Amino acid sequence: MSNKLIKSGLIFSSMTLLSRVLGLVRDVVIANILGTGVSADVFLFANRIPNFLRRLFAEGAFSKAFVPVLAEYNADGELDKTREFIAKVSGTLGGLVTIITLVAMIGSPIVAALFGTGWFVDWLNGGADAEKFTQASLLLKITFPYLWFITFVALSGAILNTIGKFGVMGFSPVLLNVAIIGVALFGADYFPSTDIALAFGVFLGGLLQFLFQIPFLKKEKLLVKPKWAWRDEGVTKVRRLMIPALFGVSVTQVNLLLNQVIASFLVTGSISWLYYSDRLIEFPLGLFGIAISTVVLPSLSKIAKKKDIDDLQRQAQFNQTMDWGVRMVLLLGIPAMIGIALLAQPLLMTIFMRGKFQLSDVVAASHSLTVMCFGLISYMMISILANGFYANQNTKTPVKIGIIAAISNICFGLLAIPFGYIGLAMASALSAAVNATLLYRGLSQRGIYKLSKKTIIFSLKLLISALLMGAVVNYFSPTLQQWYSLTLLGRIHWLAWLILLAAGLYFGCLVLLGLRKKDFRAE
Repeated sequence: MSNKLIKSGLIFSSMTLLSRVLGLVRDVVIANILGTGVSADVFLFANRIPNFLRRLFAEGAFSKAFVPVLAEYNADGELDKTREFIAKVSGTLGGLVTIITLVAMIGSPIVAALFGTGWFVDWLNGGADAEKFTQASLLLKITFPYLWFITFVALSGAILNTIGKFGVMGFSPVLLNVAIIGVALFGADYFPSTDIALAFGVFLGGLLQFLFQIPFLKKEKLLVKPKWAWRDEGVTKVRRLMIPALFGVSVTQVNLLLNQVIASFLVTGSISWLYYSDRLIEFPLGLFGIAISTVVLPSLSKIAKKKDIDDLQRQAQFNQTMDWGVRMVLLLGIPAMIGIALLAQPLLMTIFMRGKFQLSDVVAASHSLTVMCFGLISYMMISILANGFYANQNTKTPVKIGIIAAISNICFGLLAIPFGYIGLAMASALSAAVNATLLYRGLSQRGIYKLSKKTIIFSLKLLISALLMGAVVNYFSPTLQQWYSLTLLGRIHWLAWLILLAAGLYFGCLVLLGLRKKDFRAE
């Protein structure tokens, strides 16, 4: 089991790495041509809304509800029964998302007013940000079909992940990044404005991802004709699991969206600074946290439904797999948190500072990025710990915890308004900590999962090594003015040297502290 999990994790992480690298290239292009002005705020706003719904409705809640039920059907080994179940789920889910997409496109001004309240108020009063509201309403009409495409991508990805084909879903986001980059570099002149061109890039990216999945489903004989079946037994089970999970699994995204509403009342650039900070946080989160969570959930679901072993054996295997997931995300999550916080300014400067993205934007975004780093481990742990409930088809507990975390985020956000966008970043980090803490307490109280002594000792070794690594990196890192005086190649050289130094020191310390191959095993 351990070797299979590691192999699956490496496949998904390698595909995710490629996607994240291209995602950074995409953001570099966007930062270069839009900067952090009005057009940037509006495009990033219009892009975040359908992406929020994608994570909330398609990838997040749906996957967590669908995978455990699909595992039940696969356990019987009857392909026709599995195909029928997939047809009914895809038809029902697709029908609902079609309605949501059409309503959102028609009512895009309402959506823009709901999530960009500050801009809407300015539009009503003829204020300075009135233009943002009208342009956001237009761009939402273009970007919302992405939700429709990506819903079916998420469905096919969940199916393929359940049968061990992790590479397809891991690679799919590459096509979105390629589409946006391609339109930005070669198609922008054919559109009225650059932000409209980028919005069409999002549309094209969703279409390409949708078409990419089809041959792989056909090869596995799982490409079926969708059927509407609202009251089907399997669909009903997914629906009942999914409805509470809609909130619980994506509380992080809810928090980010609430922050965006508050940010619409702040100075121009706030949304952009938070976005670029979030993008750098998303890199390790997707590469380590979400990737490990994705490969662990099918294994946990299969263990939870095993009928050929007794309860004690099942619980032992479940706990070992959860423990493995926690150790793997902490192994790379802890040094990533410390490293990004220390190198926030040079990272932003090297990656984004060109064109309309200036040094002042680097400094502003670095403040929110440093604060967001404090929530990185919590974000990663949420993705792993929530699986303990979803694998057992318990979505009610995560939703209760999610509600508490969302309320705490609102309270933290309101208290942090005097601190501007930096306060919003801190609110997200604190609410993520609340969410992760309550998830672990819930698992522990129910006897589903408790950290083993092995994992606790392992984590302490990670923390000691990462702190030592951070102290050395901080000592050798140039000052902001020194970074600014370097050429792009000079910055890349320094960053590469510091990262290699950090990696060597970190893993060297772990070896000295007794880290061995056995610590990576799930059994």
